Amino acid sequence: MHHHRHLLFTLLTLLTTLAAEAEGQTLQGNSQKNGVPRVVVNILIDQLRSDYLEAFAPLYGSDGFKRLLEEGCVFTAAEYPLAHPDRASAAATIATGTSAADHGIVGMYWMNRETLRPMYCVEDRTVKGKVTTDQFSPKWLNVSTVSDELKVATDGAARVYSIAPNADEAILAAGHAADYTVWLDDQTGFWSSTSYYGNLPLWADHRNTRNNLETRLKNTYWNPLNSDVGAYSYFLAQSQEKPFQHEFKGNHRYVSFKTSGLVNDEVAATACMAVEMSELGDDAITDYLAVTLYAGNFEHRPVSEMPLEIQDTYVRLDRAIASIISSVEKKTGRGGALFAITSTGYTEEESADLSKFRIPTGTFDMTRATSLLGMYLVAVYGQGNYIESTFGTEIYLNHKLLEDRQINVSECQNRTQDFLLQLAGVKDVFTSQRLLQGAWTPGISRMRGSFNPQRSGDVNIQVLPGWHIKTTDPNAQVKISRESYVAFPIILYGTGVKAEKITTEASVDRIAPTLSKAMRIRAPNACTKAPLL
Repeated sequence: MHHHRHLLFTLLTLLTTLAAEAEGQTLQGNSQKNGVPRVVVNILIDQLRSDYLEAFAPLYGSDGFKRLLEEGCVFTAAEYPLAHPDRASAAATIATGTSAADHGIVGMYWMNRETLRPMYCVEDRTVKGKVTTDQFSPKWLNVSTVSDELKVATDGAARVYSIAPNADEAILAAGHAADYTVWLDDQTGFWSSTSYYGNLPLWADHRNTRNNLETRLKNTYWNPLNSDVGAYSYFLAQSQEKPFQHEFKGNHRYVSFKTSGLVNDEVAATACMAVEMSELGDDAITDYLAVTLYAGNFEHRPVSEMPLEIQDTYVRLDRAIASIISSVEKKTGRGGALFAITSTGYTEEESADLSKFRIPTGTFDMTRATSLLGMYLVAVYGQGNYIESTFGTEIYLNHKLLEDRQINVSECQNRTQDFLLQLAGVKDVFTSQRLLQGAWTPGISRMRGSFNPQRSGDVNIQVLPGWHIKTTDPNAQVKISRESYVAFPIILYGTGVKAEKITTEASVDRIAPTLSKAMRIRAPNACTKAPLL
C-alpha cells in the first residue's frame, strides 16, 4: 500500500512538472507568435558603470550579466538628456521618455517656492503611509509613464508592480496608475507603500512577516559572497587587505543596509516573490515590473577606501539579475519577456585633496557668493532682499519685490549673471531666460533638460571642474565639481531582441518608446523620441 501511494505521488509530481513545462512552452510559443512580451521588466541600476561591469566579469555567473551581454542588444554609449542626473530624475526620465523640463522631477530635492524649504520629490501630505509614517505619492510627476500608458491601453487589466530600495525610485518608476509600489522603510526596514496605491501587496506583507530585515539584521554581516571577490584585484591602489565584514546596527542601520551589496539580494528576493505569488505573466495581456538595484559605494564612502565592497556589490548584482530573469522566464518561457537594463548615469565623486598634487582647485562658497550678489543688487536697485532663497548652486530671486518695484525680471537675471561670472570658480551662469529662449548649443541642451520653470531657480551657477562646492544648506556635504563622462550601457534582452552591440550614442529617454513599441501601445504623453530598435 505504501509502495502504491509513493508511486501515485511520483506520478502526480511528474504530471505537474510536465504540465508546467508545457504551459511555459505554450506561453513562449504565443509570445513568439504575436511578438508581444508577456512581461516587460524595466531594471534601473543606481550608479552602474561600464568599466566596473566589464572589470568584474571574471567573478560573474553565466545567467546574469554574461547572458545579457552575449544574447542582448547592448548600446555601449548611453547618455542622459540631463546636466546632472540623480537617481530620482533618472528614474523619471526613463519611465516618461522625456526630460525634467516636461516631467518636472529636477532632482531628488528642490526648493518649494511657496514654503521656501527643500522638498522631497515624492512627498505628499494628502496621503497616508502603508507600514510607514512617510507620506509619498507621484503627485509631482507631471506626465504619464510607459506603465501608465499600458494601463490605459488595457483598460486597467495589465498588472504593474514597482520594487526598489527607496521611495523615489519605486514611485517614479511606477507612475500614477500602478497596482503595487513598494520600498524599504528607513526607520523599520519593512517593505512599505502609500495609500495612493491602495493596500500593501500580499507578497510584500509575506516578506515582512516571514523574512523581515528587522529580525535578520541582528545576526547579519556583510562578507564577500565568495573567496574569488577577496582574491581578485582591479583597483590600482588596492592593498592585500583581509576580506571585509560589516554589521548593521544603530538608528541608521537600514539606511546603511540600502547602500550595501546585500540590498540587491533583498530586492531580487522580493521581486521573485512578487512574480511567483501573483498573476504576473499568467495571461496574454502584457504586465510590467519595474525593479531598482544598487551599484554604488557602501555608506557613500570613496571607492579607494572600499575596493572589495564594490566588487562584491557587482557580484551580488549579477546574481540578483540572474534570479529575476529566471523567475520571470519560468512564467513566460524563454523569450516570452522583454528586459531593459540601464544605469542612473552618475557616480558619487571622491572629494580628494587635489592641491596636494598641484591640480588647480578651490572652494566656491554659495553663502559668500549670494552675500556679495545681494549687496550688488542693493547698490543697483536700492534697499531690499532681492534673493529669496538658494538651493545647491541655484538662486531664487524675490519675484514679488521685483514686481512691486517694477523691475524687469529678465534684466535682473542678466545683471545677476554678469556679476556672478566675475567670481572665482565660476565657469558659466545660466538664467531661466537664457535656458528658455537662448540659442541651442550641445552644452546648453542638457542644462535645458534639467530645468523646469516651476521648480528650478532663476539662476544656476556652473562651477569649474575640480573646485569644491560649499552650499548654504548646513546639512549638505562639500561636493567636488566634475564633468567627466561616466560610461554606462542600455541593454535590451528577450522578446524580439537580437544579439548585437551598438556603439552610436543612445539617450535613455528612448527606452520608454522602445518598450511602448514592443507592447504595441502609445508612448508616454510627453515622449517625442523614436524607439531604439
